[in-house]
Amino acid sequence: MSEQATRRRPAPGGSDGPRERREATVREAKALAHPLRLRILRLCGQQELTNKQLADRLDRDPGTVLYHVRHLVDAGLLEPGSVRTGGSGALEKPYRSTGQSWWLTNALRESRLAPIEAFQHELREAGDDAVQTLARFALHLSAEDIAEIDRRIGALLDEYVGTESERLDQPLHGGIFVLHRFAV
Repeated sequence: MSEQATRRRPAPGGSDGPRERREATVREAKALAHPLRLRILRLCGQQELTNKQLADRLDRDPGTVLYHVRHLVDAGLLEPGSVRTGGSGALEKPYRSTGQSWWLTNALRESRLAPIEAFQHELREAGDDAVQTLARFALHLSAEDIAEIDRRIGALLDEYVGTESERLDQPLHGGIFVLHRFAV
């Protein structure tokens, strides 16, 4: 949604009451500027995962993944979970998303294409059959029209985010809404 949005959004699951959107710090914006970090956040938002589990899921070297995990932890977007004993008896340190990225405005100032690249990876990983609905369009829009579309889509997403805890037994779906100008 709009990086300038200031509307109040319900907390995920509605448990904490309304939360205010806030401006992303420089550290947060930089952490969100890499597609791999966005994919790590998405995965750790679904469940706690260790660095090795992330590396396996993302088909990346564990050292590379750890580098990106540390950026996300330093920015407060990931946090360590409780240390646990893995299948081999070794201690594992899982990570989970703090959920903060949903509430940030102006988070894309470092890279507006990183979320699109991350989404492309997620979509390819899921496969063609994963696409549930698609609407591709071209419209002539004023700045006011764009603001109204942003407000209305934001309000719809707010409703679903606010009641997410009521649907945890349902399959997880992802999506992205991008409105762009055509090249001249």
